[in-house]
Amino acid sequence: MQYAILCFETPDDFARRDDPARQAAYRGAHADFLAALKEAGVAAPSVVGGAGLKPPHAATTVRMRGGSRQVIDGPYSDIKEQLGGIYLIEVEDLDAALTWAERCPTASTGAVEVRPTSYPAT
Repeated sequence: MQYAILCFETPDDFARRDDPARQAAYRGAHADFLAALKEAGVAAPSVVGGAGLKPPHAATTVRMRGGSRQVIDGPYSDIKEQLGGIYLIEVEDLDAALTWAERCPTASTGAVEVRPTSYPAT
């Protein structure tokens, strides 16, 4: 079954991406996690995809209301933790997905949501 591992990061997590002194550790932790997924056969060829996202201030939110498009600069919600990236994995069940989620580096500073996908990857 396919699951999305959604990484909700803190403002400090986003700051680490741009801080040269902390950037290597941040990227290295996520690279190690992806390598572990691949080694376990959860990723490549079965990893569907994944990506880190730019900080929330780089977002543009679109809503359709009354047939008109409303565009707002910034994230959909203004909360402490924002979506920072996703991993799409294929594992046998929710328990396996949760085991991978707890190993995600974001789990130690932010929150990781595990959600089954509705459709298979194309």
